[in-house]
Amino acid sequence: MKRRLLALVLVVTMVFGSTQIAHATVSDAQKGLNSTNKKIKEIEQQQEALQAEIDALDSELVSLLVDIEIIEEEITAKQAELQQAQVDLQAAEEKKQKQYDDMKKRIVYMYENSSVSLIQALLEADSFVDMINRVYYFNEVYTYDRNLLSEYEATVVEVENLISQVKEDEAELEEIKVSYEEQEAALQAKISEKQSSMDNFDSQLADAKALARQYKNTIAAQQQVINSTVNNNSSSSSSSSSNNSSSSSSNSSSSSSSSGGTTYSGSGQAVVDYAYNFIGNPYVYGGTSLTNGIDCSAFVQAVYRNFGVTLPRTSYSQRSVGRAVSVSEIQPGDIVCYSGHVAIYAGNGQIVHASNSKPYPAGGIKVSRYNYRTIITVRRIFE
Repeated sequence: MKRRLLALVLVVTMVFGSTQIAHATVSDAQKGLNSTNKKIKEIEQQQEALQAEIDALDSELVSLLVDIEIIEEEITAKQAELQQAQVDLQAAEEKKQKQYDDMKKRIVYMYENSSVSLIQALLEADSFVDMINRVYYFNEVYTYDRNLLSEYEATVVEVENLISQVKEDEAELEEIKVSYEEQEAALQAKISEKQSSMDNFDSQLADAKALARQYKNTIAAQQQVINSTVNNNSSSSSSSSSNNSSSSSSNSSSSSSSSGGTTYSGSGQAVVDYAYNFIGNPYVYGGTSLTNGIDCSAFVQAVYRNFGVTLPRTSYSQRSVGRAVSVSEIQPGDIVCYSGHVAIYAGNGQIVHASNSKPYPAGGIKVSRYNYRTIITVRRIFE
């Protein structure tokens, strides 16, 4: 009876302890999420304080300067990532070759020195103990060879993943460089326009650069928080995104938003579902066809047009549509704006967008990580 009572106490203690650990884990995750959201809110408050000064000076000029600084940093960071991925790939390929050579030597050795089968070895055993020893030997040999093969197979997968990573980094670097060229051209055109119409433009440009640097620093800080959240709390982010997706989907019949005085009915999840129909179709700069070729802003414009929403044509203009929402509150269907690029948030830390980088021959409509580039702002059309 005492043993049964003791066993019951132990079981209750273990269950209670497991419950406490699980509760603590959930509580810690929630605290981490709250802390992240608080940091993002604080950064956004800094941006709002700067925005009044930016609007009073020249919002378009400052925005272009911000874009240029962000893209320059993105290029530097992506070049470093690509270089590291190439170093890791070379090391993995060397490891793969060595493992392959070791396996070949092992096979040759076994062929030349081991012609005895397990059955034959068992039949030749002098005693039961000898038989057990022979079985153990064959098992050890098999385990050793199996481990060699498993290590090689794991290295092959590692090499394949690194090859994909290198290609992805190269493609993203290509996209960022194209964005840089576009933004640089727009900036120079804006400067030329201002120089010809303002006597004190040099002073204004200096002020704009100072404001742009401050605003860029807040965006960089925000991106750092986003990246940290993605790396450390991916499971929490997925759960949150899934909940948001379900919520949006369930409200598809009644959700509406006002943009430019017009009311639209729809849901963010419906937008994502529609956008997914075109994945794999080609990217064409200046293109407007969802099937034959389209660029990033035209893609967002065309997808939303299907729901009766009229959006401006350029990625820069789309930064001001709908209403701004915190990155911490991002939901499927939200428009994610980058420097010279725009996408639709798909949930679970992903975006669907028309990208001018590979893997498609000249880019295409595809799914990527939402933090693959620095996020400038997030806009919501459907509430």
